[in-house]
Amino acid sequence: MLAALAFAASRFIVTPRAEQAPLFVVPRGIVVLLALLAAITFLTEGAILDWGALLLAGKGLLAPDQAGLGYSVFAITMTAGRLTGDRVVARIGDRQTMFWGGLLALMGYGIMLLAPVAVVAMLGLMLIGLGASNTVPVLFRQAGAQNAMPPELAVASITTVGYAGILAGPAAIGFVAGHTGLTAAFWMLAALLCLVPLCARAAVAKASA
Repeated sequence: MLAALAFAASRFIVTPRAEQAPLFVVPRGIVVLLALLAAITFLTEGAILDWGALLLAGKGLLAPDQAGLGYSVFAITMTAGRLTGDRVVARIGDRQTMFWGGLLALMGYGIMLLAPVAVVAMLGLMLIGLGASNTVPVLFRQAGAQNAMPPELAVASITTVGYAGILAGPAAIGFVAGHTGLTAAFWMLAALLCLVPLCARAAVAKASA
């Protein structure tokens, strides 16, 4: 990576900064809620990426060499949800997208964690991927519409907090799983995800005010 950057450095486009901006901005007002919901949603993706295969193998639903199929199913359905998300949001709006998407993801967690066979668990992963696919895009859009802080700083703040969820969250899940078991840790994650549909009205209404 360093070699590639050194090779490309002379070709970078010089873009002068219009104003001085801090490297990190603490979210405030409604942006705190938006950032929290983004972190939870990113945490869902990170948890399934890092721990989903181990969960499926540990429950005896798939052999260890096949358990990675679970993340593939999740990733494919999340990609499909993102590609069709604009049409969905245009039809039902930001609030309904967050609310029903959150419920769909919660249903997926329940199905995955209670699944007696691999096919049912895959259905749960599909629902999680579809349900969570458009939550973060909605949150970014709301960050640009709020008035609590400059939109560009709000988006940067949400991005920082959100990606902290996908990076640090799986490690936290591993810590919890070491004391309670991986299944219990995923149930805790599902409980945390309840905040997405519960806060959909507050996040969209206040951010758009």
